[in-house]
Parts: sequence; C-alpha cells; structure tokens
Amino acid sequence: MTTLPSWCTLVRADNPGPMTLEGTNTYVLATTAGNVVVDPGPLLDEHLESVAALGPVAVVLLTHGHADHAESSARFYEITRAPTLARDAQLCIDADPLSADGALVDVPDLEIRVLHTPGHTADSVSFDVSGGGVRAVLTGDTILGRGTTVVAHPDGRLGPYLDSLRRLSLLDGVLVLPGHGPLRPDAGQVAAEYIAHRAERLDEVRAALASGAKTPFEVVEVVYADVDRALWRAAEASVRAQLDYLSGSR
Repeated sequence: MTTLPSWCTLVRADNPGPMTLEGTNTYVLATTAGNVVVDPGPLLDEHLESVAALGPVAVVLLTHGHADHAESSARFYEITRAPTLARDAQLCIDADPLSADGALVDVPDLEIRVLHTPGHTADSVSFDVSGGGVRAVLTGDTILGRGTTVVAHPDGRLGPYLDSLRRLSLLDGVLVLPGHGPLRPDAGQVAAEYIAHRAERLDEVRAALASGAKTPFEVVEVVYADVDRALWRAAEASVRAQLDYLSGSR
C-alpha cells in the first residue's frame, strides 16, 4: 500500500464529483518554520479550519488557479496570514509569483523545487519535494490519482501538456501526490501511461475526422461514446485542444 511521507498530511475537501473524484486533496507539509499548505482548495470553512488546525502556516503554494484548488486562498490568508505563491501573479498574496522554473521554495527541512508543468492550464506547476529520505511530486491536476486529466482549450494546450508529461516521466520511482484521488507510487510510470493514452486518443480523433466528423462535438460522439455523457462537455473541450494540436499549434 502506498503511504504518505512522514512530513505530509492529506486533508481532503468535501467536494466530490465527476471532475474532482473524491474531492480536492490539500497537502500539509511539516517544517520547523511552520506548515507548507499546497492547494487550500474550495471555499469550505470546515475544510480550511481542519487545515489550519494542523499548526501555524508558513506559506501556501498553488498548483494552478482552478477554483477547486485555489478558490479559498483569500479566506485562508485571512485565517493564517501566510503568503500565497502561484505561477500566476494574480493568484499571489503578499508574495512574488513562481516565475523561475526549478526554483526552491525557501523553507527549512524540506527541499521543495518548483517545476513548470503547463498544459492542464497555462499556469500549472508541480512541486518536487524531498525530505527524510523520501521524495514525492505534487502534481495538482497534471497527473491524477486515477483516470486522466482534462486539457480544456483554450487555456489548456496539448503540446505543452505532453512536454510536461515527458518531464515527469523522468521521475522514475517518485511518489505522486495528486490533486485528486489516491496516491500513485511511480511518477515516471504513470506519466508514460498518460503519454501513451494521449497518443491513442489522437489516433482516434484522426480516425473520426477521416470518417466524416466535422465539429468537436461530432468527434466526441465517436471517440468518447463509452464515456458518461455528464463528462462530454469536458471531453469536447479536450477535443478542441486535440484539434488545435493536430493543426500544428503549440
């Protein structure tokens, strides 16, 4: 069974759904300077109180700006007064943006390295964390605990997403702490699986176009026929990203 590192606590928000799985995973990383909170999540006071109850907060990190990960940032700042860092400057509170790929977050005990992993969104980042002899990567929605990630055009772009997956595929044996769903034991393996899945989907989209599909929705009807119709809107956004990629756009 895959277990959390000793320096990490998972607090799951009570916002389950087709897109959020069991709910948003908020991770609390313990340091002697205070906790590092990754993705405080949706605006649910009970959830924020549970996170804050784990101890003083040194800094808040966001993997990206979607509401189920970042909506509560301002409220959590009111509770903790901890600065919030994100790649998008508009999401930062009392801090500069995470503009330098590979930069280290200034906390003791843990090495937290910022990895720019755009694709799910333009501002998506992952956090490569090492401490106590254990290494893990917090991937937000770039890699999920199960299933695959929506790359919703226009903010989501398939070219950058595939580049991000290739980068994560180099992290052989590194524990994945995803934004939703259960932990995954090997970032390299799951990233490789994601890349293969995307290649298969692109082949299916090409085949749908060749068979006469004209619009993104018509592609969805063919390629995602076995997927719950409740997810077709998200699938259509993904198809738009796939068509954009096939057109040669990066």
